[in-house]
Amino acid sequence: MTTSGQDGMGRAVIINVVGLTPRHLGEHTPALSAFATRSGHSQTSIKPVLPAVTCTAQATYLTGKTPAEHGIVANGWYDRSLSEHHFWKQSNHLVEGEKLWETLRHDKKELTCAKLFWWFNMYSSADFSITPRPLYRSDGLKTFDVHTNPLAMREEIKADLGDFPFSSFWGPRAGIASSQWIAESAKWTEEKYSPDLSLVYLPHLDYDLQRLGPNHPDIPKELRAIDEVAGNLINFLEKRGVRVAILSEYGITEANKVVYPNRAFRTKGWISIKDELGLEYLDCGGSRAFAITDHQIAHVYLRDDSPSFAAEVRSSLESLDGVAKVFDKDSRKEAGLDHERAGDLIAIAEEDAWFAYYHWEEDAKAPDFARCVDVHRKYGYDPAELFVDPAIPFPTAKAALRLFQKKMGFRMSMDLIPLDASLVKGTHGAIPKDKSDWPVLLGSIPEPQGEWISSTEVRDILLRFCTH
Repeated sequence: MTTSGQDGMGRAVIINVVGLTPRHLGEHTPALSAFATRSGHSQTSIKPVLPAVTCTAQATYLTGKTPAEHGIVANGWYDRSLSEHHFWKQSNHLVEGEKLWETLRHDKKELTCAKLFWWFNMYSSADFSITPRPLYRSDGLKTFDVHTNPLAMREEIKADLGDFPFSSFWGPRAGIASSQWIAESAKWTEEKYSPDLSLVYLPHLDYDLQRLGPNHPDIPKELRAIDEVAGNLINFLEKRGVRVAILSEYGITEANKVVYPNRAFRTKGWISIKDELGLEYLDCGGSRAFAITDHQIAHVYLRDDSPSFAAEVRSSLESLDGVAKVFDKDSRKEAGLDHERAGDLIAIAEEDAWFAYYHWEEDAKAPDFARCVDVHRKYGYDPAELFVDPAIPFPTAKAALRLFQKKMGFRMSMDLIPLDASLVKGTHGAIPKDKSDWPVLLGSIPEPQGEWISSTEVRDILLRFCTH
């Protein structure tokens, strides 16, 4: 098997092991540790981008730009023109700037790229892609599936690997099965297409590091699980003459407190609440101030643009226990977040705190989607979706009933998610003080000049790695 593609450029795979940090490399990760310490390899810490969340980190790695330049200010944002919030959108056109594989094509026009479960996956210039994409039916039901490019690839890969285990990708059953399937899809793509560059996303560590916390005694077991998947994939690729680099997006730290900015704004009379069938929904467009929350960042949008009101809202945010810093329209430039999608004010949580989107004061009035895994309609990222509500007496029986109702074609609500944000024990988004909690880059990459590199430097290092 040749190590180089057309024009003599070596073939490469970049594996994103989400949540991996220097403190994880050791006895519980034998394959990844051996890879990091192999002769000719190096291990480099990455100062995470702000915010250190999936969409922002990946956009920064692939463009070499800050959020102010590529436009991905978090996993979600508020569109002022549409007066609508957006989370986990998939169009690659949202990411401004030339992507890694596009730059490589300057020297090799026919370079092929596979993008396997990295975000902003749809309608990019990559040749092959797979991404989770449910089918939303006219009867209100949702069918889990994937989207691929080419479109015919979807049925081909499912015929060979089986359906993507969507429930293990996110939600209370999130676990190793989704990363195993993705790793197998990378092998399948390599055998079928042999792309010059592949980007592979392995999310497993993200789940229990948030669900249980980074110091929970079960974490070593999860480290061993993803180490086995990653190690097996590395061995497979290297036997085919493909060079491998490993990186991660962020580290996860202990979560000890929850901050509720929208509840604070409600007490001030700044948010607008819609009563729909006895439940309370946030009316973003009608609110003077509201927050779109995402882990340890909260983008706060103001309808009243007077300096005095902005100062009042900022003071309110700064008074909340767990808020470390608040940027305004001037200081957000220093943070690399000066983009039209960003909030007028941007709050960053303390390292052991995170922002919940909750705006209701009585759980009985929470929106119907609050008790469901519903990543698009919520006004913020909700890691409580990793849990089944402990108040449900027989959760397995209730889940089985809901699945039976769905199978029979009835409309139903999979209302199993708790409304207790304090269950979440791990979080990310801010820049941890301890560099052991920073993301890493491993492989045959140049030794850094200092003890770490910035997130915007990763792209150039990957370019050199791919053309080595």
